Amino acid sequence: CSRMRGPACAEPRPPVLLPLLLPLLPLLLPGRAAGLEVQRKFLSPTLTNNFALDGPGSRVYLAAVNRLFQLSGGELALEAEAAVGPVLDSPLCHAPQLPQASCEHPRVLTNNYNKILQPDPEQGVLVVCGSIYQGLCQLRSMANISAVAVRFPPGGSDSVAVFPSMLNVAANHPNASTVGLVLRRGGGGGARLLVAATYTGFGSPFFPRNNSLEDHRFENTPEIAIRALNARGDLAKLFTFDINPSDDNILKIKAGDKARHKLSFVRAFLQHGSTPPARRPYAYLALNSEANAGDKESPAHSLLARICLGEPAEATLNGSGETKKLTESYIQLGLRCGGAADAFTRLVSVFPARELLFGVFERAGAGGGRGRPQSALCVFRFAEIEETIRAARNSCLVSPAAGMVTVLDSVVQGTGPACEKRNIQLQPEQLDCGAAHLQHPLAILNPVTATPIFTYSGLTAVAVASVNNYTVVFLGTASGALLKINLDSTMKVISRRSISVAYGEPVHPIMQFDPSDSTYLYLMTSYQVRSSVLNKPVIGAQHAFDLAQSWEQKGTIRFSSVVKAKMFRALAVTALSGEVPIHSPVLGNTTMQPSLSGLYTEMNCTYGSAEITRVAGDYVNQFIYCSLLPHEKYPAFPDDQDHVVIETSLRVNNKNIIRANFIIYDCKRIGNIYPKRACTSCLSARWKCHWCPSTYSCVSNRSQCEDALRMEKIDCPQIVPAPLEPVPTGVSQNIVISLANATFAKVNEFLKALGRFGQVFGGNKTPCFLVGLHTSEKSHRFPVNLQLKDKPDRFIDSPEMMTVEVYNCATGSADCSQCLGREDLGHRCLWSESSSSCRLQTEPPQVAEVCPPPEIRKVRPEGSTEGAHSVVGGTLLTIRGRNLGRRFSDIAGAVRVGGVRCAPLPHRYVVSETVVCQTGEAPEAFSDVVTVNVSREGRSREQYSYVLPVVQSIAPLNGPKAGGTRVTIRGSRLDVGSELRVLINSSKQCTDLSGGRIITLEGRGFGLVQNVSMAVRGIGREHTRCKVHTDTAITCPSPAASNVTVGTKPAPVDFYLNGRLYADERSALDEEMYPEEALHISKFSLGYYADPQFSTAKKEKWIKHHPGEPLTLVIHKEPDSLGLESNEYQVKIGLISCEIQIVSDKVIHCSINESLSSSERQLPVTIQVGKFNYTIAMLHLGGGETAIIVSIVICSILLVLSVVALFVFCTKSRRAERYWQKTLLQMEEMESQIREEIRKGFAELQTDMTDLTKELNRSQGIPFLEYKHFVTRTFFPKCSSLYEECYILPSQQLSSQVGSQVQETHPLLVGEWKIPENCRPNMEEGISLFSTLLNNKHFLIVFVHALEQQKDFAVRDRCNLASLLTIALHGKLEYYTSIMKDLLVDLIDASASKNPKLMLRRTESVVEKMLTNWMSICMYSYLRETVGEPFFLLICAIKQQINKGSIDAITGKARYTLNEEWLLRENIEAKPRNLNVSFQGCGMDSLSVRAMDTDTLSQVKEKILEAFCKNVPYSQWPRVEDVDLEWFATSTDSYILRDLDDTSVVEDGRKKLNTLAHYKIPEGASLAMSLTDKKDTTLSRGKSALTMCFIWNQVLPTDESVEHKKSHRQSHRKKVLPEIYLTRLLSTKGTLQKFLDDLFKAILSIRDDKPPVAVKYFFDFLEEQAEKRGITDPDTLHIWKTNSLPLRFWVNILKNPQFVFDIDKTDHIDACLSVIAQAFIDACSLSDLQLGKDSPTNKLLYAKEIPEYRKIVQRYYKQIHDMPPLSEQEMNAHLAEESRKYRNEFNTNVAMAEIYKYAKRYRSQIVAALDANPTTKRTQLQHKFEQVIALMEDNIYESCSEA
Repeated sequence: CSRMRGPACAEPRPPVLLPLLLPLLPLLLPGRAAGLEVQRKFLSPTLTNNFALDGPGSRVYLAAVNRLFQLSGGELALEAEAAVGPVLDSPLCHAPQLPQASCEHPRVLTNNYNKILQPDPEQGVLVVCGSIYQGLCQLRSMANISAVAVRFPPGGSDSVAVFPSMLNVAANHPNASTVGLVLRRGGGGGARLLVAATYTGFGSPFFPRNNSLEDHRFENTPEIAIRALNARGDLAKLFTFDINPSDDNILKIKAGDKARHKLSFVRAFLQHGSTPPARRPYAYLALNSEANAGDKESPAHSLLARICLGEPAEATLNGSGETKKLTESYIQLGLRCGGAADAFTRLVSVFPARELLFGVFERAGAGGGRGRPQSALCVFRFAEIEETIRAARNSCLVSPAAGMVTVLDSVVQGTGPACEKRNIQLQPEQLDCGAAHLQHPLAILNPVTATPIFTYSGLTAVAVASVNNYTVVFLGTASGALLKINLDSTMKVISRRSISVAYGEPVHPIMQFDPSDSTYLYLMTSYQVRSSVLNKPVIGAQHAFDLAQSWEQKGTIRFSSVVKAKMFRALAVTALSGEVPIHSPVLGNTTMQPSLSGLYTEMNCTYGSAEITRVAGDYVNQFIYCSLLPHEKYPAFPDDQDHVVIETSLRVNNKNIIRANFIIYDCKRIGNIYPKRACTSCLSARWKCHWCPSTYSCVSNRSQCEDALRMEKIDCPQIVPAPLEPVPTGVSQNIVISLANATFAKVNEFLKALGRFGQVFGGNKTPCFLVGLHTSEKSHRFPVNLQLKDKPDRFIDSPEMMTVEVYNCATGSADCSQCLGREDLGHRCLWSESSSSCRLQTEPPQVAEVCPPPEIRKVRPEGSTEGAHSVVGGTLLTIRGRNLGRRFSDIAGAVRVGGVRCAPLPHRYVVSETVVCQTGEAPEAFSDVVTVNVSREGRSREQYSYVLPVVQSIAPLNGPKAGGTRVTIRGSRLDVGSELRVLINSSKQCTDLSGGRIITLEGRGFGLVQNVSMAVRGIGREHTRCKVHTDTAITCPSPAASNVTVGTKPAPVDFYLNGRLYADERSALDEEMYPEEALHISKFSLGYYADPQFSTAKKEKWIKHHPGEPLTLVIHKEPDSLGLESNEYQVKIGLISCEIQIVSDKVIHCSINESLSSSERQLPVTIQVGKFNYTIAMLHLGGGETAIIVSIVICSILLVLSVVALFVFCTKSRRAERYWQKTLLQMEEMESQIREEIRKGFAELQTDMTDLTKELNRSQGIPFLEYKHFVTRTFFPKCSSLYEECYILPSQQLSSQVGSQVQETHPLLVGEWKIPENCRPNMEEGISLFSTLLNNKHFLIVFVHALEQQKDFAVRDRCNLASLLTIALHGKLEYYTSIMKDLLVDLIDASASKNPKLMLRRTESVVEKMLTNWMSICMYSYLRETVGEPFFLLICAIKQQINKGSIDAITGKARYTLNEEWLLRENIEAKPRNLNVSFQGCGMDSLSVRAMDTDTLSQVKEKILEAFCKNVPYSQWPRVEDVDLEWFATSTDSYILRDLDDTSVVEDGRKKLNTLAHYKIPEGASLAMSLTDKKDTTLSRGKSALTMCFIWNQVLPTDESVEHKKSHRQSHRKKVLPEIYLTRLLSTKGTLQKFLDDLFKAILSIRDDKPPVAVKYFFDFLEEQAEKRGITDPDTLHIWKTNSLPLRFWVNILKNPQFVFDIDKTDHIDACLSVIAQAFIDACSLSDLQLGKDSPTNKLLYAKEIPEYRKIVQRYYKQIHDMPPLSEQEMNAHLAEESRKYRNEFNTNVAMAEIYKYAKRYRSQIVAALDANPTTKRTQLQHKFEQVIALMEDNIYESCSEA
């Protein structure tokens, strides 16, 4: 059913399609039928998501899964498409467009579901947001969606700072909702994008269920946000939260409330306020909330939220206006459809229609038909909604009313004050949109309620139109149907119709009317987009009257009609057998309802012009019989048809009430119509035909053939098509033809093909021997057919025509390239250069043929001045010549204009003859030749130029926004290029449809008309005057149009006769019978097309002509759809008409025989069609002396100007050359400096390894600390937390000159417990009892947990307690280990419920510090025996390498270091000095010491002390300030060398520290170092301290300006980039690499004689605990092991060598060790390093070695795992041995006393914990604890404490 007319017409059934956009047919069609019609449809290969229309509706954009489509608005034809997925992605990863993002989770191939599809016509961009990459958005071109209009984030040099919030726009899950809306801002402020997205982060049902906590959604993707969308502005602000990047323009639900407020968004739309005069623009959001019904914020499940956009003066309905802050104006209220008890709770679709809001709601859980939920349509009034909002704001802020409104405290921005009365008076604007001082979103508690007006099962979409006083509602359903209901003014349903759109596919919730024609509705289903035509509503259908309309269906035709009630009863007629064979006398029977007698007086049947009266009737059974026409009266069959149609009608009382078409068909004609496909055409005909093998013909009846078989068309004998090789002309060839189904006798007889006999081999092959074919053409195809020998007119079926190509090499090959290029066509041709001819190749060539170089004969640019192109490129250049390539691939990249590439077009390439290429963009204007390089180069003779068009003026400068203004542009070179396009900013291309064509109207009775006018709807209101020529003819000129889109559908045309609108009789009848539905529909229409385009034959703009000669013009015309006649053209040269002689579709010839004489030398050549008048060229009349003189003068002036320009150019060129040379020298000097620095670094890298190894590899004592000092330094890393004083190591007496012994003072080491004697008994008894309690496992665990639960028990106290417990229980390490294991089990239980990977990462509990101490005790032997030596060598190597270069005495920065922060970034020339030094101390008398001439005297003393005392522990070294250095310059002269003395240099009032260079100490100088005299130590040190303090302040730079001046004074130093000195880090690293590798190897290796028993025991314990808790992730176990051993013990040792050795650890060495420790940490980590140019150097330095180290770590862990397990007895024995080895090293009483202080402080809490524990309570440990308190706190102790 293509269109519906008549109230009883059945609804149409469109074909079932896949995914859908529909336009539905005109909403207001002229008929009275209430039908719907599917007009167009488009099928998507994947599931559809969204669709959108551009502004005028000329384009439709469809978004499906992984695909974008651009369709034409009218036809839904595909214009462009783009693939946007699938991609590798993970919801746990940031978008890869984030440069700093890294991800440890695997990315999988993920489909892209579209979430937002919003066009922005003003910017010409389409906002496309998908579910991939955390909801990333793209800006694509609306003109071509396959192109990205604005690339974001931009790359290359335009890169901007990108944050996750700019990329995470839409929801990142296929089932999560997102809605978007483009908002315009007035005053050119740019566009904005309103986005509302369902939360998909942690805690939501959309978040991946892998226990991951990596949520990128909460911070970066609020539920509602207004984002910047200015594609032409600063890209750094694109998609940021608009106004400012704050919380003022977002609405985000708090993390704790997200589970209760799961929002799903339905639609976002714009609406003006309904209350005048302040019709403000609002943005509405329709959504659903799954919050509890009793929640004070959202008691209703369906919500409507409103946001203000600005003042009405600043905004229009498209959303312009200055935005209010979102949090300031946001307010939401509930929508309830139905009563409170039976409400439809979930909103499905909404549609705003002027002052009404239509919504479809469904009732969850209540299944309707086919299990679909019951749904209803409700209507709300915007006036009621707005009044409710005003009342709510007034209630909140002016006169609070309980239970009406509340502040949304579930959102981040809703934490402000609740609704309370304030002494303020709100203005109307503040009641609507809030105020700046009331920035809190509000929620109205009582919903707005409406009564359902229509209920149905499974409604999914709604769209509403208003027609006259009625409302038409279109409803989409889940089953793929479209309902159309009509409502009266009271919103009651008065009629209903339906159409099936796509069976089983739900209609998308959003349907849209065509913006340019509201009679078309676009809708979308799961896999289709369709446009449908919508008829106007049927009102009062029970009174309708119409004659029945009919349509044809195969086999059966049915009719229905309703007639006047007072004359007739209703009549239902059915005509059967619509298709009749030509030889069958079939009767058509007509069935009528009962009681016909007496109603009709005359009834007969008519067939065309012949009439046959009824022959028989059966009034009882209500049958009427009509006979068909006799055969001789059948109309003649057309030559190309196998059937004829006979129009049949039934007449009652001489009136036709029913019409139908009967078809008479003849199967025998099929073989004549399709002789080469007779059998297959017969069996696939519309009719029931049969194939007769005996006669090899088609028959209508099986009885007409003796051996008729039951066959399908696939059973027909037929030729199997196969490609045949091309055949040279005149050469005989065997052709083999394959057959299928060749089993019939007639087929197996002799066959003939192409006039020669063949034979059948095996029933399926037919060879035709020595077939010789001839042709004089270049190539000709001969059809291959098989005829039956005895039936020349019968052929074997050939469904696909099989052909053989015959070619002639001598024809059509004018040059070598054309000849040899035929090889691609299969032609074996050979070029003969001697005869310049192409001939057949008889044998394969020995060598490859090479053609002469290309010959360019002519180059012509299309559409521009001869030889000129635009510098922007794009000009089409036509190159003609010879040997221009054999095939397109030869010249694909071989054409250039000078150095600019010209891209050839494949479809316009003619082999060897013509190349059409598109010029590229040139950097500047220039002239050069055209070259074509095809193995050899060809060049054009002329040069061709790139020029730049110049615009000089534009008029007018202003015009209306609607367009239509004719703009005049003047300038020079405006004709360059192949295409001229004029754009005003980013508007559409200037178009103007001129009109003026003469329209001829035919009819009758025009002589009675006094005046006639014509008007075209949509073109303008002005009528054009028409002229009456005769009584039957009128002519009218068509109006011009300047605001019509080219190619739109025809516009209706109205004619006015004597001022009255003309309407035909039928329309008048409609108006008379249905005045309430009267709507004039014109039967005339005009289609508007673009104005015709003309040009001269060669597209030149100037035509030269000599006066007195005849002139003939050839005008080219571009193809168009106007269908112009020859009499409509008029050509003029000046004022003289040019006589048109020849007119065709492309060319117009005109001539002028008279002489052209004019005072003007230039005449315009114009062509006119209607009102279109266009000047195509200027005619220049030549001759005259004046022209010659003027030409000479112009040439002279140009010559002078050229000389001047040449002089200026040469002068500037020389100046530029000199500047370039100077710059080049500077660059070379800087490059030389950099090269020199790198060369030096490389040389140092090669030599330092040998030197350092030679100096360090000698046996010397390693100053290990004793075990007790190792323990105290490790347990108490800084100063003692007990006494707040540092311990001092004991030193041994060297000699009286070196120093004196210092006694140890650490309180925990073995010594007497210093307490008064009178207090000792009680305290010793109390400590003993307390020690007994601590040795009780239950007490100690409860004791530790009780203390850890106290808030003021800080981390420092926890670590201190753990260390004290370790000292106190050091003698019972097996008991200590069991306590530690029990506490660790509790810690693992607590961590496993959260994030187990974080366990043991930090030291925040007592047990973690206990584990550190336990590892230190157990690993001490391994540390001393295995790791100590390589560790000490590494430290010595670092110190040695630092001392080899210059060191800043003030800052400590050095030339050689591993840490970038300690790198001396200056090129200070330092020379080594070997000094002969004598010193009576440290066991040596004299040594040769190496120093640098830049060393200060203190640095020299340090190096001397290090050389003399290297085998002595550092604690026994004399201090630098305790020694003096004396230089013996001669045998009689000596000098005391000091950092500061009277010879120090003073600069800017500051003294410089003295160096060896300052004193000019030569190589090999003799120096003596001695201890300072102790007698005046006090005086001298005091004076020295005062002086040093003063000078220090003088030397230390205080501001950068001083350093800046200093750097200027030191101009002799080379100035290079500071970063160049980073190569010194590599030099130092290379030097130390061997020592570092040895250290790591020692740490991560297992000795056979000393296996790491404690490590194996503890790692097995961790694996056991993980297995008990079901933790199978190997990464978690790896992290636990790393946190317990490498991170907890080894990193601590690596960063603190003073814990192990008696050495001096300077700040510089500490910085270098930090880099090494970081490399060790990275080696133990599992995460891959994401390094870049901005990464810190401490990570970059060892990045290359980290993967190798990581393998060593994993191998070490595996070796530990593979060791045989340890029993508890073996481990206890090992621990007992460790306890015994260091027995009585520590004072346990002091440790117990310090632990007791914590017990005393938290006495009550400990007692409560002991009392709460059943085990400790049963054993009465709390009472024993109270006894300890009593013993320690009696009066005697108090007196002792006071003493």
